[in-house]
Amino acid sequence: MNHLPVIGITMGDPSGIGPEIIATALADRAIYECCRPVVLGDPGVLLSTISRRYPRMPQRLSLNVIPTPDQAKGVSGVMDLMAVSELEEGSVRPGRPTVAGGRAMVTYIIRAVEMTLRGEIAGMVTCPISKVLMQEAGYAFEGHTQLIGHLTETSDVVMMLAGERLRVSLVTIHCAIRDVSRLLTEDRVLKTIRITEKALRRDFGLTRPRLAVAALNPHGGEAGLFGDEEATLIAPAVQRAQKEDIRVEGPFPADTLFYKAVAGGYDAVVAMYHDQGLIPLKLLHFSDAVNVTLGLPIIRTSVDHGTAYDIAGTGQADPSSLKAAVRMAVLMAGNRATMGN
Repeated sequence: MNHLPVIGITMGDPSGIGPEIIATALADRAIYECCRPVVLGDPGVLLSTISRRYPRMPQRLSLNVIPTPDQAKGVSGVMDLMAVSELEEGSVRPGRPTVAGGRAMVTYIIRAVEMTLRGEIAGMVTCPISKVLMQEAGYAFEGHTQLIGHLTETSDVVMMLAGERLRVSLVTIHCAIRDVSRLLTEDRVLKTIRITEKALRRDFGLTRPRLAVAALNPHGGEAGLFGDEEATLIAPAVQRAQKEDIRVEGPFPADTLFYKAVAGGYDAVVAMYHDQGLIPLKLLHFSDAVNVTLGLPIIRTSVDHGTAYDIAGTGQADPSSLKAAVRMAVLMAGNRATMGN
């Protein structure tokens, strides 16, 4: 088993569904056939979670607390855990977030980034956090992506959501719809195209990836009748990328583009804003989509859902996205190793 990559999994908000999906995912022996997972979290929370024996857990787990990732057993039925926090017994209740839990969830991320940068783990997979709780805990970041970008001193990062049938990168992420047009620039669109194309080659093993860029406005602006961002911002960025020998086309009206991408016409779509890209993505991959941060010096994948406080502790949480995120981190680590980067 020692030849398999070590993948770190951060527990996320202790009061969310992170502990539950970790327990159910790591009770699946198939995960141990591709990697040695190491959880960064809280032993008390995870012991309590394991003791509940959720319906989705195919086998019983035991906990193996380790000081360093190289001590991981990597054996099915044993959860290797680095105890990054030790929250007060009884202070964590499913569905009831606390500031102490918020500080802990950020600590897991920070530790995982440090370990990945040092090469102690091949990549990190993150369970869901609360962006509001992160702020209340004293960390002024919009979410995982911005925090990890800060920790790795990476200013140019791109959020991609990926499934087997569709991959989507976002030019703008978490902002009001009224602000999208103001935030869009030719350079920002070009940057997203460049980072996406590089990641498809380096991380996904595609020699000559094909990209399509979505228009912002209905019907691609209808020759300026419904907006001119296509002509003034998006098309010029596409043309500059083409001059760099990037296989990219567009801008295309979004209402037809995603159909063509899913049919196999493109390897990824560059969308202008959050819901434009994620509505079609989640329609196809609601349970198994993976959030990938592109442009980082490290590998980071994540589940594509939130803390789900409303079902935390009920046994209803689906671990499919976490399993997919682990498998994708393993794929990316293998491709980077092959390319020597």
